[in-house]
Amino acid sequence: MNFKRLTKKAAAVTFSTAILVGAGGPKIFAQEMNSGDYKEDFGFAHITRADMLKIPGQQNSPQFKVPQFNASAIKNINSAKGYDKSGNLIDLDVWDSWPLQNADGTAANYHGYHIVFALAGDPKNSDDTSIYLFYQKVSDTSIDSWKNAGRVFKDSDKFVPNDPYLKYQTQEWSGSATLTKEGQVRLFYTDYSGTTEDGGTDAGNQVITTAQVNLSQPDAATLKVDGVSDHKSVFDGGDGTVYQNIQQFIDEDKWISGDNHTLRDPHYVEDKGHKYLVFEANTGTTDGYQGDQSFNNKAYYGGSDVFFQNEKNKLLQSPKKQIASLANGALGIVELNDDYTVKSVMKPLIASNTVTDEIERANIFKMNDKWYLFTDSRGSKMTIDGINDKDVYMLGFVADSLKGPFKPLNETGLVLNMNLDPADLTFTYSHFAIPQPEGNNVVITSYMTNRGFYPDKHSTFAPSFLLNIKGSNTSVVQNSILEQGQLTINQ
Repeated sequence: MNFKRLTKKAAAVTFSTAILVGAGGPKIFAQEMNSGDYKEDFGFAHITRADMLKIPGQQNSPQFKVPQFNASAIKNINSAKGYDKSGNLIDLDVWDSWPLQNADGTAANYHGYHIVFALAGDPKNSDDTSIYLFYQKVSDTSIDSWKNAGRVFKDSDKFVPNDPYLKYQTQEWSGSATLTKEGQVRLFYTDYSGTTEDGGTDAGNQVITTAQVNLSQPDAATLKVDGVSDHKSVFDGGDGTVYQNIQQFIDEDKWISGDNHTLRDPHYVEDKGHKYLVFEANTGTTDGYQGDQSFNNKAYYGGSDVFFQNEKNKLLQSPKKQIASLANGALGIVELNDDYTVKSVMKPLIASNTVTDEIERANIFKMNDKWYLFTDSRGSKMTIDGINDKDVYMLGFVADSLKGPFKPLNETGLVLNMNLDPADLTFTYSHFAIPQPEGNNVVITSYMTNRGFYPDKHSTFAPSFLLNIKGSNTSVVQNSILEQGQLTINQ
C-alpha cells in the first residue's frame, strides 16, 4: 500500500466497545468499525511500539546499563586544541568520533597508528563543528597519548567545481572512514548546509559526502594531513520516493511542522566485493511516509490485534500524536560504484514509524556469520510511554544477510541504556561498537560531557567498555572499563 503524499488529516477511526461478562469478570474489547486499518511492512523490518514499550522494564538490568564512570578520573584530550574566530588557540570540545576501520569493521592499523576522526569545536560557539583527525600508536592506550593532526578540511576545500552542495557547507557532521585495499584513507561524512545561494538560512540540508584524506609522516612520531582529493557529494536523498529529501521537508514547513529531516552519519561497509553505505534517514513516499495514515498500519505496532487497537486509540489521544505522525526514522542503504558514486538506492534496512524520527550513528558489521546493525537514539525524541527525556539508547538488530531481514537483539532491540542528567560530567552519547579480530566481545566507544557545560571540562573521549554478543543476545561485560577512547582489546 503506497502513499504518494503526506496525509494532513487523520483518517476517520471509530470504535464500538463490547463488554462481555464471564469467568474472570468483565472483558472489554476494542472493535474496529470502518477504520481503514491495514498491515504493510514495505519489505523491511520495523522498530515496533510493542517492543519499545517493553524496554523500560528491561533497561535497569546490568545487562544493558552503560557503566558508571569515575568523574574525578576523566580527562580532557590534551591535544584537542584549535582556534576560535579571533585566531586564539583554545581547548576544544570533542564529541562524535569514529575510527579508521578495515572493510570488516575492525580498527585499522595505519603505519603503526590507530586513527580516529571526531567532531570538534569551540566550546563557546555551538556553530563551530569540524572534523579533526586524532592518532595514537597502536601500542598505546592512555588518553594522553592521542595526538591531533588538526582539521581534515581547509575552509577552501568546500569550493569544489560543479558540486551542487559543497559550496554552501557551514558544518561538517559525522560519518565513517575505511582503509582501502590500496592503503588510502577514505572518509565519508555529512555535509551540513545552513545557508542558501543568496546567503539566507535554509532548512539545514544534509548530504552524504566523501573524500580521500591524504596523509604523510614528517617523522616517526607524527602524522600530517596533506589535504584531500576526490572530494564530492554522494547522496542527497534522491527523488523522495525511498528516502525523504530536503524539498519535502521544506514543503511541509520545515521545523514549524514538528518534522525532523535527517540524512546523515554514513557508515561504510563491504560485502562479497560490493561497497555500501548505511546511513540515518527518513522513509520516502513509497515505503511508509510520515502522516496520519501511519496510525492505521499494524506493522508499526507489532503485538496482537487487541494491542494494536488499544495502543492506536491511546496514541490518537496522546499529546505526542503530532510527533508520532511525523516519526519515520530509518536506517537506509545505497550500493556504491568503485569510484564511490551511487550505484543503486535500496530499501531501508529498518524504520521507526510512529516511534521516533531520529535513529542516529548507523553502524553495521559481520561477526560470527551474522550481521549486526546498531543505532543510537534519545528518549526525548520518542513517543513511547515509560521512556523519559533523560534516556539514551543504543538499539541493535541481527540478520543472516546484510540486506536483512533484521530482528531485534534481546527480543526488543535494547542493547544499551544511559539515563544521567545531561549536565552530569559522566553523561555519554554516540555509542559506537567496534568488532575485534577474535572473540565475541566488541569495544564500545562514546563521548563524555556535553559541550559548553563546564569552564574547565570539555567534551572528551569517554572510557570505552566491552559488550558481549552471542547470537541474538548481548550483555555489557561487567568490570570491563577501558581507557578513554580505547579502540581494541589486544594492542
